[in-house]
Amino acid sequence: MRKASVFILLSIIAITTACVSVQKMKDGNLAYERKQYAIAIELLNKEYKKAKTRLERGKLAYRLADSYSQTNQSDAALEWYQKAYDNQYGIDALKAYAYTLKKAERYEEAMQAFKELGLEIGSPYEFKKDITACEIALGWQGITRVEFRAEAADFNSGYAEYSPAFWKNNQLVFTSDRLSSLGNDTYFWTGNKFSDLYLVNLNNNAVSSFDAPFNTVNNEGTICFNKNFTEAYFVRCFGEKKEDNYCKIMYSAFENGNWSVPQPMEFLKDQVNYSSPWLSNDGSQLYFSSNDPDGWGGYDIWVSQRDPGGWWEDPQPLGRNINTTANEKFPTMDGDTLYFSSDGHTGMGGLDIFRTYQLSQRNWAPPFNLKPPVNSGGDDFGFIVQSNQAEGDVLQRGFFTSTRFEGPGNDDIYRFEKVVLPPEPEPEVVPEVIVHSMKLEGYILEKIFEQPNNPNSRVIGRKPLNGAVVQIQSAGLKEKVSVGEDGFFSIELNKDADYNFLASADGYLSNQGFFSTKGIGEDPNNPEQVFELEMVLDKIFLGQEIVLENIYYDYEKWDIREDAKPTLNQLADNLTLNPNIRIQLSSHTDCRGTTSYNEQLSQRRAVSAVEYLITRGISPERLYAKGYGESLPAVDCICARCTEEEHQTNRRTTFTIIE
Repeated sequence: MRKASVFILLSIIAITTACVSVQKMKDGNLAYERKQYAIAIELLNKEYKKAKTRLERGKLAYRLADSYSQTNQSDAALEWYQKAYDNQYGIDALKAYAYTLKKAERYEEAMQAFKELGLEIGSPYEFKKDITACEIALGWQGITRVEFRAEAADFNSGYAEYSPAFWKNNQLVFTSDRLSSLGNDTYFWTGNKFSDLYLVNLNNNAVSSFDAPFNTVNNEGTICFNKNFTEAYFVRCFGEKKEDNYCKIMYSAFENGNWSVPQPMEFLKDQVNYSSPWLSNDGSQLYFSSNDPDGWGGYDIWVSQRDPGGWWEDPQPLGRNINTTANEKFPTMDGDTLYFSSDGHTGMGGLDIFRTYQLSQRNWAPPFNLKPPVNSGGDDFGFIVQSNQAEGDVLQRGFFTSTRFEGPGNDDIYRFEKVVLPPEPEPEVVPEVIVHSMKLEGYILEKIFEQPNNPNSRVIGRKPLNGAVVQIQSAGLKEKVSVGEDGFFSIELNKDADYNFLASADGYLSNQGFFSTKGIGEDPNNPEQVFELEMVLDKIFLGQEIVLENIYYDYEKWDIREDAKPTLNQLADNLTLNPNIRIQLSSHTDCRGTTSYNEQLSQRRAVSAVEYLITRGISPERLYAKGYGESLPAVDCICARCTEEEHQTNRRTTFTIIE
């Protein structure tokens, strides 16, 4: 098992850099929290031997296991996840153990661990997809007629090399964090430099830094070019002074013998990460991945069209047969064929590479997993096809990136050849009429809380909700279905249609879901397409405070910050879907400051939250504001001895369903 691929971590790196100290830690927990994993391993091992209780040993063992996992030591990680679980750390250790087994391609052991995990949380449903994926991956490993050959490229090093792009004269541009990268800073997650762009001559494997002005002291990665090599699109992670860093797509043009100073693309949004741009062959479309909240969930693949004047239009996400609620990344094009990586479609462990192709301007065929040896239990991504390379039994040549455990470094670049398969005996052909169909399988679920009657405790899983009712609406369709103990319903889908779902159950807040068949084309190799939709209903805890996450205020202020609006928008949506409930919005402060001041400040903050919900269309009669000041702390500590974390826990905004 490899640690998560370096570029996948760029967005994490970007927004956590300020938390990483260059000072060597003397405490294992602090080193772990600062993501100095190599240092944490040494210190946590010593602290584990001195631990006096099982609970303390469990926490230290889990952090040791995670540190080993992040530094590419899967055997040690598995050993310490097991120790953490044996020392009462709980389901997090068992879950990490199961996923580590899966990524290490120990599928039979992983299936057993997932089954035990489902029993542990009381919901076999939660991990049924993982068990099925392990069964499928086992079958793929047994395939003898494989269409690809793959081997690690000779220019890999002990550092990370990933996301290649073709350059002139039989050369590649790729990303690496090797020692010659610019800047003096070390990222203590990997212990290596920040990433730069490099050039490799495939004739002799000579590697050099790529042209200025692409490389800086920031993280740069995943570049692409137009066919004339006069335009470059790449990613740089940075932010203004005292602001969090975000990864942005940059553009540079080659004019008068020089590259222009890179500029961010005009369609980028604030506080959104962008990655892995790729131009279509004719330069009219720019594909990329983004965690834009307007997508389908996680990272999605988006496309922007270039208008006749040369401007890039607002991007649109690709359809639901490509994007899932998990992560889709690293799109590349070869003619009308799109390659991308996903951990949402059925795969072998981490990110797998998939292939699809355009059936029409908007429609894409169902994605096809490239299977081994291209895909592995690790992260596989950045698949590029070299033109004019067909020769003999070789149909295609190119490169991709993988974190598989047998590689020479961290992320490594692999060469591949797609070959002509030997003919199979032709079966007797029986003419049949192909009937294309699309089906949606839906599940209505409820959350499983670590403490069953405490909605503020951690969610440890989901289980089917018996007796829920689902209202389904689309053009020409209005239907109501009830679900049983399995929480399951299914419907046949029409082409080019939008579907709205409203799920409800006694004692639960209603919730809505959406699905669209627009952009999903018919594939003769897959005439029956099945999609899945999950909808989670929240149980009503009448009269019980529920903390609203990510609601923060500036010091001594009460206006609603931009980063608080998404949470309040979600609350407004829930109130719109549930018009018969009334809530109280409450604000609490920590113990610092006078009692009178804290009461006034918290009341103003609660009123601000109510006023914001009113601007979202919620009736004032359904809202009540109450500021409690410091009178009801979530953590009852002596004020002078409260930690900053305890103060933060006490500074909270909550809502209570009062009717």
